[in-house]
Amino acid sequence: MANPVLIAKGAAIVLTDEKLRKAAGWILVAILSPLILLIAFLCSLGSGASGHNASAVEVCFNGAAIPVSAPAEYRTCLENMRSGLALVDTAVSTINAQTEEGKSLDAVIVKAIFYVLYFGAESYGDAQTFADCFVTYEERTRMVPVEGSGPPAQTEEKYTVAVPITDMEAVWQNIASAMGVTPTAEQRANADSIYSLVKYGWAGSGTGGVWSGGDIGEPVLSVDGFCSPLGSGWQSRVTSEFGWRNCPYHGRELHSGLDMAAPTGTPIRAALSGTVTKSCRTNSYGNYTVIDHGNGMTTAYAHQSERLVKVGDTVSVGQVIGLVGSTGNSTGPHLHLEVRVNGSLVNPRSYLP
Repeated sequence: MANPVLIAKGAAIVLTDEKLRKAAGWILVAILSPLILLIAFLCSLGSGASGHNASAVEVCFNGAAIPVSAPAEYRTCLENMRSGLALVDTAVSTINAQTEEGKSLDAVIVKAIFYVLYFGAESYGDAQTFADCFVTYEERTRMVPVEGSGPPAQTEEKYTVAVPITDMEAVWQNIASAMGVTPTAEQRANADSIYSLVKYGWAGSGTGGVWSGGDIGEPVLSVDGFCSPLGSGWQSRVTSEFGWRNCPYHGRELHSGLDMAAPTGTPIRAALSGTVTKSCRTNSYGNYTVIDHGNGMTTAYAHQSERLVKVGDTVSVGQVIGLVGSTGNSTGPHLHLEVRVNGSLVNPRSYLP
């Protein structure tokens, strides 16, 4: 057994000798650095501080090379997550082979949630079971021809259709029930940001601003006084234009507004001064606000995570009226902006600064 007196003397010598003290310090750093780096990285995934480590997302979702300098433990986490996401991709493809009417399941949102829940975990359960949390299965019937019949005859056939769930709260509950994992509020918010990063290419720093759902700066107005609800740079946020499109929920449809992606919690400003005529929640629009600006013009703001005004309130141009979310029929956090003039829909681009 080591002599405690000799150990104490040795420690005293090291602590009093500057060269030995520095050498011991560097040895300790060398031993602990890989562990510290890994712990710091895993902690960053649990908080919004790192902007979800954009480089790790690039590796896991887009196949970027793992840095040569990455600690072995970190490399293992990245490799395991890439393998897990590949299994999720296969599971989503299996589900989408059973969908109808163009209502396919968005693989990115499934993988974003999988990523924040299981990065660094020792295991992640069955990928198909996880993906099934995002859909319901319905048994339907159809008429099919009878082979070899003449004259041609048909018979009724039963088949199963996968229907993507549009209520994210139901998805979270399914995950908790099927996977035994209860997502925290922070994990939910992080999944929104991961989705935006992968889907729209945003690289967040996690230091505030729009990426982390922070303020959007001073109001930005057009020459006509119309304020951009999401501040400057709204053009780069547009994910779905006004006009005809293929909707993941309704197939071919006339898109009644302009969709602009932003992280959950991003403030939404009133486009013009006016009076709030609607402030409610609907199945399709989610949290939804309508403002009457007079002279036949109204604006509407859909899919909010939180409404900050009520019917009858008078609002000023640029006033924050709500927060970006993904409520209602939505595949990710964004603002759906509508403009009506004398009851007719018009393209919001005609008014935005």
